[in-house]
Amino acid sequence: MLTRLRDNWVYGGFLAALMLLALTPVLARDWSPGLLLIWLQLPIYMLHQYEEHDDDSFRRFVNTTIGGGKDVLSRFDVFVINIAGVWGVDTIAFWLAARVHLGLGLIAVYLSLVNSVGHCAQAVALRRYNPGLVSSILLFIPLGVATLWVLARTGEVTPTDHVIGLAAALVIHAGIILLVVIRKRQLARLAVVLNESR
Repeated sequence: MLTRLRDNWVYGGFLAALMLLALTPVLARDWSPGLLLIWLQLPIYMLHQYEEHDDDSFRRFVNTTIGGGKDVLSRFDVFVINIAGVWGVDTIAFWLAARVHLGLGLIAVYLSLVNSVGHCAQAVALRRYNPGLVSSILLFIPLGVATLWVLARTGEVTPTDHVIGLAAALVIHAGIILLVVIRKRQLARLAVVLNESR
């Protein structure tokens, strides 16, 4: 069962996103516009994940372009990154925004925006499509900019909130890059050892 969840989470996430969006008018009827936009970060991210991870496309893309055909990103890595690093982080950010301080919801907003910048930068650098590019442009950028604008107009968001949100998003994405770099080095060392032992 765990293997099936690991390998097929993106499809359940896509359907869950549709359900969350359908329930939003009922759940959010008493929420402020800012809180509503923070809430929307998660289901919109889940829709993005469908483009990014359907048929294991992002993992295969990373392993081909960065790993040179070697598994620098495993299925388990992708599962943990997306369930804990996106669903978990966005859920915590929403709770913090609703219960502690609205500005802490910027963690979810910057997570999407940093991801979008990464997709766009990669597309420019490689001069080609990468899995997740279209939805990051069409969904993340408009929602992220709208959320920043609405939250700025509330007067409740401080520069510190922006720093916390951006720093959290950068740390999460840097952690993914670091994981891939470490795995690539480990595989290169292993290849050297195997060649020397022949």
